Order: sequence, then C-alpha cells, then structure tokens
Amino acid sequence: MSDTKAAPEPRGGKGPAKDTGNTRTDPVTFIRQVVAELRKVVWPTQSQLVTYFIVVMVFVLVMMTLISGLDLAFGNLVFEIFAGDSKL
Repeated sequence: MSDTKAAPEPRGGKGPAKDTGNTRTDPVTFIRQVVAELRKVVWPTQSQLVTYFIVVMVFVLVMMTLISGLDLAFGNLVFEIFAGDSKL
C-alpha cells in the first residue's frame, strides 16, 4: 500500500473539478449532448422487445404467485397459533 493519502487521479486525466464560476451548461449544448448520447444507444428490435416483455411478465407472475402463496400460508399459520382452540 502507498504511504500517500491523496486520492487517485480520475481516468480522464483531469484533476478534480475546480469551481470557476461558469460550470453550468447552456440548454442548447445540453440538448446536443443528450442527442449525441442517445445516438450511441443500441435500441432493441421489435422481436427482442416482445421477448423481454414476455420474460418480465412471466417473472412478475411467478413472483406474485410465490408471494401470495407465502402470505396465505403464514396468515393461516398465525391464525391457527393465535385463534386456535385452547384447552387449558
């Protein structure tokens, strides 16, 4: 381990951001940057989208069934414990 306590330099090669007073981006530049980033996105095809949708729906239905079954089982168990016929 290094003896220095300084934080490592970020990957971009730039040091920590300095507050120069002009750090805000104007709206036009912001929109251009957003559009440029959206062009880098790899959008799914329609068949991929349908497949992803079906997978998510099946997963949600399975989880709903599991949670509902556990809720019913624990509810009945608690009811039997606290409302059971006590013969003391």
